[in-house]
Amino acid sequence: MNRPDMIRFSMLALLSASVLNASTLPAYAQTPVTQPPATAPTLPPAMVQPVPPAPLPAPIPPLSAAQEAWANGWLRGGAEQGLMARSKATASLTGEALVNAVLDRAKALSTGRVDTADFLEIWALRPERFDPRPGLAKAVAEDRLAQWANALTPPYAGYDGLRKGLATYEAIRDKGGWPVLTATSAPMVVRARIALEDKSVTPTENLTDVLQRAQRRYGLNPTGLLDARTLAALNVSVDDRIAAIMANMERWRWMPRRLPVNRVQVNIAAAVLTVFQGDQPVTSMRAVTGSPQNATPMLTSNIHSIVVNPPWNVPMSIANRELFPKGRAALARQGYKIIKTPEGGERIVQPAGPNSALGRLKFDFANPFAVYLHDTPSRGKFASYDRLASHGCIRLEKPVSLAELMVASDPELNGQIQTLIDAGKTQRVSLPQEVAVYLLYWTAFASSNGTMSFRADPYGWDKLLADKIEASSRRADPTALPSPTIASKD
Repeated sequence: MNRPDMIRFSMLALLSASVLNASTLPAYAQTPVTQPPATAPTLPPAMVQPVPPAPLPAPIPPLSAAQEAWANGWLRGGAEQGLMARSKATASLTGEALVNAVLDRAKALSTGRVDTADFLEIWALRPERFDPRPGLAKAVAEDRLAQWANALTPPYAGYDGLRKGLATYEAIRDKGGWPVLTATSAPMVVRARIALEDKSVTPTENLTDVLQRAQRRYGLNPTGLLDARTLAALNVSVDDRIAAIMANMERWRWMPRRLPVNRVQVNIAAAVLTVFQGDQPVTSMRAVTGSPQNATPMLTSNIHSIVVNPPWNVPMSIANRELFPKGRAALARQGYKIIKTPEGGERIVQPAGPNSALGRLKFDFANPFAVYLHDTPSRGKFASYDRLASHGCIRLEKPVSLAELMVASDPELNGQIQTLIDAGKTQRVSLPQEVAVYLLYWTAFASSNGTMSFRADPYGWDKLLADKIEASSRRADPTALPSPTIASKD
């Protein structure tokens, strides 16, 4: 249920690992050599495979004057897609320099502005490969540059909602932003401040209702009171809100262009799990995700099995930091077992049972962080509006319901999850079909009416990513004028 304190792994191995074994080797490579040859062996001519030449890049036809004018105008619109904090003046380009800039912008819109080499290891989502040259060549030849460009961005309502929200918040910023509120701010001042983001506010609406709606948008307890957490959310600067929108647009660009129609999605920042069937949300539940000190990674994988009545093999990082210091007697009283390892060390196991930290169900999927979804005997946290408290795994409010959905197509398992739990035996149940799982970090999203909702940035990833986007954009267009800082640094 937890990830190590330091995670070191090769993302190349994560994405494209392959195993070389004897069955994949040619016969001559499998034969043992009892006596080393006097000279290096050479392959017979018939066995030498010529290396195919690298394919030539798709040739781009020369752009017409009208196409060059359109392309330069398109390049100046990077702020509209969250690729920079403000529109920048830039020199007009021609010829090869213009084509290269268009190709760079196309790749940024399709797979992200930030190069994957600049990702944190824990950002384990990786965009699909994309070569914009063939599409651009065809668009130039057919004089369809605008249609080609419009198809580059993620085809999701979530991305389009952020793009529209970005324009709204940029307009607020350009008009001077919003005032800082205090606990003594007049009701009319509070109402006017919230109305900048929520166009449904009316001058005569009850302030309690206005505040409750704002609190829901920020993921706060809707008390209707101007409490400290509500004040803090309302006083987040408009520049920071823009940075959050930019960061979330970038994460959308990392997503595949087609998602599995049946999948589980976890919003780490909001601590909510949603199940999709036929590409439609069918149920959701509260979750508990990683604390700021134990961040839950962003990743995608496939849930392949469920462990019923799982024991907890405590990761050594947690054992050394939190459990061994309690002493053996205390651990024994709490039901833990200390087991010798083959290497001569010791590890801690919590046996399956009602008090196990994993509860009665664990949902397994391959990933290098040793995280998974699981039940928990500690139910109180689900009633809280602050649910980032785990060591990195995702605790589930309704694990039995989720398990039943996953096995419903198997007549032998359908409706039997609670029966298996009640039997008390630890067993692994393979799913009839693997279920895609996405652990995502959404801190900004738009409602159906265009109003933006935000969640706190518990891991600080929004500001970090927005800064990386800005730095990458400056490197991509060195002729652009510098822009001011996009997010506060306090």
